[in-house]
Amino acid sequence: MEVIVVERPEDAAPIVADAYSRLLAAKPDAVLGLATGSTPLGVYDELVRRYEAGELTFASARAFLLDEYVGLPADHPERYRAFIERVFTGRVDLRPDAVQGPDGLAEDLSAAGVAYDAAIREAGGIDLQILGIGADGHLAFNMPMSSLTGRTRLKTLTPKTRLDNARFFDDDLDQVPRHCLTQGLGTIMESRHAVMLGFGLNKAQAVRECVEGAVSARWPASVLQLHPHATVVVDAEAASQLTFREYYRTTYDGKPDWQGI
Repeated sequence: MEVIVVERPEDAAPIVADAYSRLLAAKPDAVLGLATGSTPLGVYDELVRRYEAGELTFASARAFLLDEYVGLPADHPERYRAFIERVFTGRVDLRPDAVQGPDGLAEDLSAAGVAYDAAIREAGGIDLQILGIGADGHLAFNMPMSSLTGRTRLKTLTPKTRLDNARFFDDDLDQVPRHCLTQGLGTIMESRHAVMLGFGLNKAQAVRECVEGAVSARWPASVLQLHPHATVVVDAEAASQLTFREYYRTTYDGKPDWQGI
């Protein structure tokens, strides 16, 4: 696991965007794993800027979402498929039919999870998966005590998660779905490169536990310690509880520019 400590969240965007640029230059038909939520927005904005500047293209790429609410109508603005189109995929040249998410409207949700994992495998697997970490250490909707080897499946949202997400539903908790389909930690671990972002003091404990603590279902993101190519990018606040934060800074500062993340 490589840990990169930057001063501010906006400092992370060019570092992560460089990984996308290198990947797409070497493999134009790369398969991208996309996360929703506010954490990766700076990265998406930087990728859009580079696309608009003619510095990279997504025309041959494919993308898979981490998760999707269950039961929201296809035209609901808070579906994660709609969200990712607003903030990223609809702003670049990714073909609409090249972007896929879990089917939160499927009649058989268990079968939909199995089919989603199969679709990822058939696409050749995810080359670069971007992730955010929750304050409780969750990845996607794999909440604490989720299986470290789980596959894409139905999950029940915790009361805290639903309360946190109520702001997207006019602060009406009754509108927030109770279930989702999410990639499992086992699915995420099959990506070739996993990039996890964490910003702010409220993420500091989770970052500490998941980077320097024991691998445990209590802190689901800790499973990335076992990933063959995982990069963690955190700001100074999120890194504030890391024992080895100065070592991480020194290691990254001494890295050759050409090597990338």
